[in-house]
Amino acid sequence: MRTVTSDNITDTFINYFGPDTSPRTKQLMASLAAHLHDFVKETQLSHDEWRKALELLKWTGDMTNDERNEFVLLSDVLGVSSLVDMIHSDPKATSSSVLGPFHVLHSPERAYGADLKGDLEGEIILVEGVVKDTQGKLIAGAKVDIWQTAPNGMYSSQDPAQDIDSFHGIFTTDEAGRYAFTTVRPVSYTVPSDGPVGVLLDATGRHPWRPSHLHYMVSAPGCRTLVTEVFPSDDPYLDQDTVFGVREDLVVQYQAQAAGSFPTSGFELSGKVNQAYSSIHFDAILMKDA
Repeated sequence: MRTVTSDNITDTFINYFGPDTSPRTKQLMASLAAHLHDFVKETQLSHDEWRKALELLKWTGDMTNDERNEFVLLSDVLGVSSLVDMIHSDPKATSSSVLGPFHVLHSPERAYGADLKGDLEGEIILVEGVVKDTQGKLIAGAKVDIWQTAPNGMYSSQDPAQDIDSFHGIFTTDEAGRYAFTTVRPVSYTVPSDGPVGVLLDATGRHPWRPSHLHYMVSAPGCRTLVTEVFPSDDPYLDQDTVFGVREDLVVQYQAQAAGSFPTSGFELSGKVNQAYSSIHFDAILMKDA
């Protein structure tokens, strides 16, 4: 095609595909080009705006490293991560939610009832639940990967003062499908705003706050891996999460427990907790693999 115009550029782009292009690749690229071209024409995108967009993408790549994935964060604040989760969720299973940019691979295996809090200050939280499938069958041997921020609002990969395994652990469900651990109550925090994501938030008058939460990645043979988050019902940012991660079934009540009521066995902290604490119960319901 020698005469490419604004009217035929999308069709021309598609016609340039080679004969070995897979049907799915062709579908994805054709749709992407059509939407991008329509966006440019609809908004009458200027050269200066085009250059700024490319600079933002380059900056996003420059900010991305092994500890921080700015592309994931950009996807999160644009709502893309949550939308992908939503369209692939089973209403009978636990809702998925954003992975976020701070998951650490190869977290340590921890025993039932282990403690993640260590010597840090903060309210003790006792977390219990089961893993089951959408038919209600309890799943033994499921892997429950947990991570969260420290009381200072930072993940271990952000904070040089923390060990990389701080507030991370993989639990294996017992024969009754149960998992349990103790930790410190998570805090609300801001996503990193010192890069392109921060510029985008500022330009649109948005704040960078996320409600406090525990991250979960739950896997079991024959089931689709669940990536989700658990939020306390009293967090002030539940209705304005900057990454759109809150779902109704992921909001739980933190139950206040009196001093002296901590379980006397079964937990790493049994016999060591004399103050009041809180407890939560969260069951993870997994979809069967397609």
